[in-house]
Parts: sequence; C-alpha cells; structure tokens
Amino acid sequence: MRFIVQRVKRAEVEVENKIIGKIEEGFLVFAGVSQSDTEEIADKMVCKLIGLRIFEDENGKSNLDIKTVDGEMLIISQFTLYADCKKGNRPSFIRAGAPEMANNLYEYILKRCREKIANVQSGEFGADMKVSLVNDGPFTIILDSEEL
Repeated sequence: MRFIVQRVKRAEVEVENKIIGKIEEGFLVFAGVSQSDTEEIADKMVCKLIGLRIFEDENGKSNLDIKTVDGEMLIISQFTLYADCKKGNRPSFIRAGAPEMANNLYEYILKRCREKIANVQSGEFGADMKVSLVNDGPFTIILDSEEL
C-alpha cells in the first residue's frame, strides 16, 4: 500500500463538474492498493498517517499531528501509484490491486480514518476525478507499507 500525503491549506475533488469532496487545512492523501494488501496493512498505514507530525507547533517546528490541529482529510484512490515504468515508456499496472479488492480496502481506509478524524472526505473510486489543492509548505510525504 502506498500513500502520497500532502499537507494542504485546502483541497477538493470534482467528478463530472461537481465537487464531491472538499477540505480545509489537513491532508490530501492519494492511496494506492497493491495485489498483496490486507486490512492489517491498511491499519498500520492509517496509524502511521494519523500519527505523522508534520504540522507546525508554536515554535515553527513540524511537531504536531493532524488530530492536534483539528485537521481534515481528503483521500483519493489512485491505482497509478503502482505504475511500473521499468520496461518501455508505457507504464504497467499489474501490481495494482484488482478493482473490487482495491475498492474494498479503500472503503476500509476511509472507515478507519473516520473513526479518528472528524472530517474525512473522499473521491469516487474508478471515476475520472479533477483534484485541486493548495499545498502547504510544500510538504509531501510518501508512505509505503513495504518500508513500515
């Protein structure tokens, strides 16, 4: 499982010209699910995500987590995080999770985050989405379950 986490001032996602998810200060998370991912792996990733201390404290140090700053989350499913570009110029996505399995884990991730964060918004699995954001910092972190 891979998460691209961006600390944002605001972010939104639209599908067919309609905004379906919008947040203010918090995390925009692009979530990629691989064939071998499980709910146990998702739990570890969500725990790491919520515990990330990348918001500034009173001394300007990145020392506060999302709960401490009452941050919000927008989580977007993105199978392209498992693009394999080793051969040729056209990416292969064979390591990405099958759609039904990946969607189930994506929904599980949303559920687990909503248990801890008051406002968790989402994209639409498999849809053509337009994502807009104001990156704060910029501050971008890559979380990979193979490295946890």
